Amino acid sequence: MTGIEEPSSTPASRVITHVIFDLDGLLLNTEIFYTQILMEYAARFGKEFTWELKQQQMGRKEHESAQLAIDYLGLPITAEEYCRHVREELTRLLPTSQFLPGAVKLVSHLHRHGIPLAIATGSDSFTFKKKTMNHGDFLLMFTHWVLSGDDPMVRSGKPAPDIFLVCNDRFKDPPKPENVLVFEDALNGVTAGVAAGMPVVAVPDERANWEDFRHAAVILKSLLDFKPEDFGLPPYDHHSHH
Repeated sequence: MTGIEEPSSTPASRVITHVIFDLDGLLLNTEIFYTQILMEYAARFGKEFTWELKQQQMGRKEHESAQLAIDYLGLPITAEEYCRHVREELTRLLPTSQFLPGAVKLVSHLHRHGIPLAIATGSDSFTFKKKTMNHGDFLLMFTHWVLSGDDPMVRSGKPAPDIFLVCNDRFKDPPKPENVLVFEDALNGVTAGVAAGMPVVAVPDERANWEDFRHAAVILKSLLDFKPEDFGLPPYDHHSHH
């Protein structure tokens, strides 16, 4: 699969019956909060939080992500202190999270057509509750969500495939991985989905290098560009609202 030239390699041959979504930076704009908090925090120690570090952190478990930043930037703090600081800031910011363009349209459309949907996120229940507290109706469209931050069944966070395999097993009649479509924005997440044997739609951050996402089935600028029929899913009707 070479990604860009021939998006999703003869998609008609693929039967997608279930869909798994990442949350941060894909459905909700929460990644901007993490970036803001960490830029300010790093600057306190005279360090610069970079996109390279951000990309390595995305999708990982909280503690792992903290240790990565501490090692990468040489911060004179413990992972516990780092997590505590980030958590305090997130408590303030996460409840204001907004949907990214096309998220509600796509999820509502698939839900209306009876496609089972789930969420696979590196969040733990504390941050997940804060992110979704003002989006309760939206959550009702998902059969379940897996939070690798505090789910004992998920041994390793993304880029390991564990979270997608666990999430898949929790569908009522677990499908084969190749029949599950994954939506991800982060390189770690795309790598995890592919490692789980699932086709992945990548919607990378605008700072990301698309070359790095070649293992995705298709790469999109925005969820608004997704064409469900490319994966054998019901097409949008002309009246579907954004």
